[in-house]
Amino acid sequence: MGSNSFGRHFSITTFGESHGEAVGCIVDGCPSGVLWDQELLVRNLQRRRPGKHGQKLNLQSDRAETDVPMLLSGVFEEKTLGTPIALTTKNINQRSEDYAKIKNQARPGHADDTWKNKFQHTDHRGGGRSSARETLARVMGASVAQMFLQQSLPNYKIKAYVSQVFDLEISESEKSEITKFSGSQKEWFSFLDDSFTARFPSLENKEEVQKLLLEAKEEGKSYGGFIDVIVEGVPDSLGQAVFHKLKADLAGAMLGIPASNSFSLGYSLNVNRKEGSLLHKMDDPHGELYGGIRGGFSTGENLNFRIGFKPTSSVLDTAKSGRHDPCILPRAVPVVEAMTHLVIADHLLWKRLDLA
Repeated sequence: MGSNSFGRHFSITTFGESHGEAVGCIVDGCPSGVLWDQELLVRNLQRRRPGKHGQKLNLQSDRAETDVPMLLSGVFEEKTLGTPIALTTKNINQRSEDYAKIKNQARPGHADDTWKNKFQHTDHRGGGRSSARETLARVMGASVAQMFLQQSLPNYKIKAYVSQVFDLEISESEKSEITKFSGSQKEWFSFLDDSFTARFPSLENKEEVQKLLLEAKEEGKSYGGFIDVIVEGVPDSLGQAVFHKLKADLAGAMLGIPASNSFSLGYSLNVNRKEGSLLHKMDDPHGELYGGIRGGFSTGENLNFRIGFKPTSSVLDTAKSGRHDPCILPRAVPVVEAMTHLVIADHLLWKRLDLA
């Protein structure tokens, strides 16, 4: 089985299954001298954990993993060495007996049967390597990318949030306020995680989304929606011509996240229905129409994109009797951030080779 690595110049290779001993990653290509930020690493892992999205309601999986990272190599005296960085964390709260029935009976909407058809011998417990548990390794590796980016790009910041759950949407005025938010990365996380249910920063629909997800958890229902992303402080000229355009690599990164099913660049969901002369005007100071990318290259404006996620596949009695999320969106936000860091870090290193 190949394809466990992501990135060409700044790359990660992930390993581990949902109910195995541990999950982890090897980071390769990170330059030497990057200041190690253990607090950032721990914070990112805690934000991905079930229930860690700024509210105490029981809206997510009850799997209680501590997700404490262990650094095995690649860092000395609080700086990266330029050598491979190995990170891992143990699985301590598996309930493998919950999955005995699916060993020979695939669950609707899951990858049980497709993995079995492809590899013949698979680990059915918790979905094995197809489980979203694997994304923990991505967040570990991407935390190293974030350390590199924040040291290399002083104004680099990402604002990712749930913009729609089922038919409940963030209003245009609320999106505008999010775009204007100018606090630090820590302040953004505090604003998003500590103030809003499901990382859905809407005062207008705050109670409605809370009610929707509480009822879904009780009744075994599930919902999908969208995550919007704004990336600030990205330099121009990131991206490669033809086959590794920045938009293509971002799309591939996002559609590789479990349960994702769509990617849209810029605020352009309806532009395909409009006439061109009304759109292509030189009065788009934030690059919102094109998402901060033209010709496959970053323009130096903010990057803007949206990822769609389908409703969680575990529903009805399966959901009520197990440990499942009625909506994966809140926990997907840190994973979306992680994949963004990896793409930007990879292309930042790539850019250094363009004029060598």
